[in-house]
Amino acid sequence: MILAVDVGYQENTALAIGVVFDNWQSSTPKKIYQKQIDNIASYQSGNFYQRELPCILALLADVSEKIDVIVIDGYVKLGEQQSAGLGQHLWQTLPIKIPIIGVAKSYFQGTPFDCQIFRGNSKKALFITSIDIPLLEAKQAILSMFGEHRIPYLLKLADQYSKKFS
Repeated sequence: MILAVDVGYQENTALAIGVVFDNWQSSTPKKIYQKQIDNIASYQSGNFYQRELPCILALLADVSEKIDVIVIDGYVKLGEQQSAGLGQHLWQTLPIKIPIIGVAKSYFQGTPFDCQIFRGNSKKALFITSIDIPLLEAKQAILSMFGEHRIPYLLKLADQYSKKFS
């Protein structure tokens, strides 16, 4: 099973979404998890993970399926130095290590050229980083995901749900 996570924010509240699916070519989710987290940390430039990580961990506590890979919206490793991004901080926190793939929509300064992929007819790259799974395998997985657009369908679904506050 694969879990795609995304977190949306509204003032000091977050909505974490987890979309569980069977394989990279799945066109429909097996299950969608939703967790609202109140009184979240403020955004701090350079320390984004401190705001988002607790939200993802709260969501993961609700997931009952055995997850083989987690896909996050963001970076696992940052820049040329490959310093810890959200995904690496998440991986380090997990009691049982699960491979993590980061799919970032925006370029982070110093991101290696080989992290780029292009999906569909888009001329705008996605930036793929990973831990506990080879980069080439991670890139192929994201390229093979269902959907003809830049953002794979199930990742877009997680993003859309994360913006739906009740």
